[in-house]
Amino acid sequence: MASTYSFDIVSDFDRQELVNAVDQTVRDVKSRYDLKDTQTTLELGEQSIILNTDSQFTLDSVHDILREKAAKRNLSQKIFDFGSVDSASGNRVRQEIKLKKGISQEIAKQISKLIRDEFKKVQSSIQGDVVRVTAKDKDELQTIIQRLKQEDFPVALQFTNYR
Repeated sequence: MASTYSFDIVSDFDRQELVNAVDQTVRDVKSRYDLKDTQTTLELGEQSIILNTDSQFTLDSVHDILREKAAKRNLSQKIFDFGSVDSASGNRVRQEIKLKKGISQEIAKQISKLIRDEFKKVQSSIQGDVVRVTAKDKDELQTIIQRLKQEDFPVALQFTNYR
């Protein structure tokens, strides 16, 4: 009886790490001399972060801080989708940063096609926003993981349920 091995390709992030990164960013903004008086607010919602500040310059500074805090907590920069900058009341600017989670159908098809084209003995199936890869050889799965890490997909990929 030949056993098969599999793993799932997902795009997700650790919510608690994101909460901590946003919290650290808020503390940094309140303590930095150049940002202290800007009345900058960061609101973490279920699927986005609302950033409200006094100018484009401070907005860019807060972006840098947020990216740095996220990187220190092993969160991929690809989870942030910086939306358009809107004017708010009294010369202030507002921006919604969407949080990307899950693999879209289009990207899942790209991943599946890449696996089909390069690895003949492996099956991949799209299950919602997860791509499941199965093979008879564990080494083959390791090779696929390494190959996918070389590609630059617009979402952060993680490999879970390896068995």
